[in-house]
Amino acid sequence: MTPAASPHIPVLLNEVVEALSPRAGGVYVDGTFGAGGYSRAILDSADCRVFGIDRDPAAIERGRALSAAYPGRLEVIEGRFGDMDELLSSRGIGPVDGVALDIGVSSPQIDEPERGFSFRFDGPLDMRMGRDGPTAADVVNGAAESELADIIYHYGEERMARRVARAIVAARAETPFERTRQLAELVRSVVPKGRADAIDPATRTFQALRIHVNDELGELRRGLSAAESLLKPGGRLAVVSFHSLEDREVKTFLKERSSPPPAPSRHAPQARGEERTPSFRLLSRKPIGPGPEEERNNPRARSARLRAAERTSAPAFPAPGKEAA
Repeated sequence: MTPAASPHIPVLLNEVVEALSPRAGGVYVDGTFGAGGYSRAILDSADCRVFGIDRDPAAIERGRALSAAYPGRLEVIEGRFGDMDELLSSRGIGPVDGVALDIGVSSPQIDEPERGFSFRFDGPLDMRMGRDGPTAADVVNGAAESELADIIYHYGEERMARRVARAIVAARAETPFERTRQLAELVRSVVPKGRADAIDPATRTFQALRIHVNDELGELRRGLSAAESLLKPGGRLAVVSFHSLEDREVKTFLKERSSPPPAPSRHAPQARGEERTPSFRLLSRKPIGPGPEEERNNPRARSARLRAAERTSAPAFPAPGKEAA
C-alpha cells in the first residue's frame, strides 16, 4: 500500500520569486518543474510566460494539468535542465528573463515508494529521475568495491564509505539488492547510529547513489552554464540547493563569473582572451536560508540555501567541454 504523500511545499518560494522579480511580458524557465510550485508562483506574480522543464514523466503529467489553469502561459517540456538552452532554442524561445532551479530530489519523488528514493518506505531500488539509464540496484550489484566506496564517500560524504562498500559486496554475493529496505538495513548494520536527533545512518549512502545514478552534479554544472547562455542582460538566476555539494557548485560558478579579472602582472602577462568581464552580478553575497517559521512548517527546508544573481551584458563563459568562441 502506498503511503499518503505529504503536501508539496515549495522551499524559499517567496525568496525565489523576489529574486526573479517577474514582470509582465517576461519569459521565465522553471528548470526543475517538479510539482510546479515555483511555476505557479511566477505566473501568479505577473502576466508572463513560463517554460517548465523536468526529466520525470510524472512531473510532465502534473504540468499538463496545471497548464490548463494558465492557458497560453505555461508549457512543460520533458528533458534535462542542463539542456534548457537547446530545448528552448528548438522552440524559437530565447533569450529569457529568469531561470529558477531547485536542485535535488522533489517531494513527490521521495513520497512515492515505487521510485526508490527513500528508505522510509520499502520499494524497488531505482532512484532514476527519468526513465533511462542504470538503476541504483544496477550500481549496487555491479560496481566494484572501490568504485562503490568512492561514490559513497564523494557524493554522500560518508566517513565509513569503505566499510559500507565492503559490506554491500559481501551481502550481494549471497543475495542481489533489489529493495530499498534491504539496502537501508545493511547500511544501518555497519554504520553506528549517532545522537538521538542525528540523521538515519542510511541517509548518506542513499544520497550518494541518487546523485551518482542521475549525474546530479554534472547536470547542475551544465544547467548553470545553459542558464548563463539563455539569460538576457538583466535576467535573473535563482538556485535553491539542499546540501553542501550542490551549494559549493553554485557558489563556485557564481563567484567565478561575478569576480573582476585579476590585475595584470608585468611578471606574468595575461594570455590573450584569458581576461573575462563578469557575466553575473550577485544579488547577495551570502546565501539566503529559510526563516524560523518556514523551518517549523516545512522540515525539508532546514538545509535549503538560495543563491541569486543578475546577468550582465558580457559574453557567457565557455560551456563545460566547449571552447570559447
